[in-house]
Order: sequence, then structure tokens, then C-alpha cells
Amino acid sequence: MMSETDHSSREQDGYGRTDARLSPVLIALFRGVLHADAAPRIWQEMLELQGRVRDYVAVLGLELILDEAEGYGYLRQRPQDPDEGDELPRLVARRQLSYPVSLLLALLRKKLAEHDAAGGDARLVLTREEIAEQMRVFLPDTANEAKLLDRMEAHINKVVELGMLRRMRGQEHRYEVRRILKAFVDAQWLGDFDERLRSYHAYIEGNGPDDTGGA
Repeated sequence: MMSETDHSSREQDGYGRTDARLSPVLIALFRGVLHADAAPRIWQEMLELQGRVRDYVAVLGLELILDEAEGYGYLRQRPQDPDEGDELPRLVARRQLSYPVSLLLALLRKKLAEHDAAGGDARLVLTREEIAEQMRVFLPDTANEAKLLDRMEAHINKVVELGMLRRMRGQEHRYEVRRILKAFVDAQWLGDFDERLRSYHAYIEGNGPDDTGGA
């Protein structure tokens, strides 16, 4: 017969093991987007512990956004309920993006939609030159190809930092478009794409070519 001491010790060990699994999941989510293919073990732990993850982050005013089919999860600030009283400080900061980076995200999202509609490979991989070619028609004319690619590299790096592009290992200047882009640039946003491009053209005409280099 199990003694009270043995039962207490086993229960404590059980919680210890669960907490040890939970911590890496929370750390990964607080660092940014968790992709199933990038961290399969932690991804599986998150699926198994998602109830506890949701309870934990809810205390901090966050919610877990999870798309098992597309293979990504991330934390988002939970909408404030007016009946809950004082609003909690934001833990997930809003990022102000430059016009070129916003445009690049929209163009990549449109390309991903076309790729999915065509079927075939589940992954969309583009070279830096292919990405630059998409952007070229929306940027001021320049005869300096090297300068254009340098600017594009800065914009691409920003999108990589946001987790929407992933550099292909061992393949210089080749990038996979991450499917989480679909969550941040939704169908409604994409439907307004032409209007956004008109706004971008107005911005370019009003500010000139020197203002397109920031990220």
C-alpha cells in the first residue's frame, strides 16, 4: 500500500516533469512565432500542453493563436474587456512598419495565394532577385542595380526578423515564405490590395526615392 509520503512525492515529481516541459514552450512563444518544422519537439509539447499554456498566458493578458494545419503558433494581446477594469500594459508590442516593408508583405501574401491556388509544392521559395522583381515596379526607377538590391536586402531582413520569411540553409539569397503570413495579412486585407498600392504610389510621388530605403 502506498504511504502518504510516497504519494506526495510522486505527485510532486509529476508536476515537476510537466513544468519542465511547459517552460521551453512558453519561452519559445515569448520569443516569437513557433513553427512546427523549425522546432518539432517543442511544437508537439505545445500541442499537448496548450490548455496550460492558454491558462498561463491569459494571466498576462495574452492569448495563444494556434493553426495546427499550417503549423504555427504565436501569442497575441487579448482584446480588453471593458468590464474587466484597468487595461493591462502591453507585453506584445505593436510594430510600425515602413511603407516598403508593408508593401513587401502584401506582395508576398499575394504570391502565396497564387502559389496555393496553383497547387504543387506546399512551400513557396523565392530568390532575392525574384522578390526584388516584384517590388521593382512599385519603387522609383534607378539605374543602380546594386543599390536596389542593397535596399531590398534591408527590407527582406526586416521581414525575416518578423518571421514571415525564412532563409534557406546553405542556399544564399533564397527564402521560404512562411505560412503565418496568412494570419497577419488576411483575405480582407488582400482584397483591399489595389487600394493600398494606390496609397503607396501616392506616398512615393510625395516623398521621392530617398524615403524608400528605411525599414
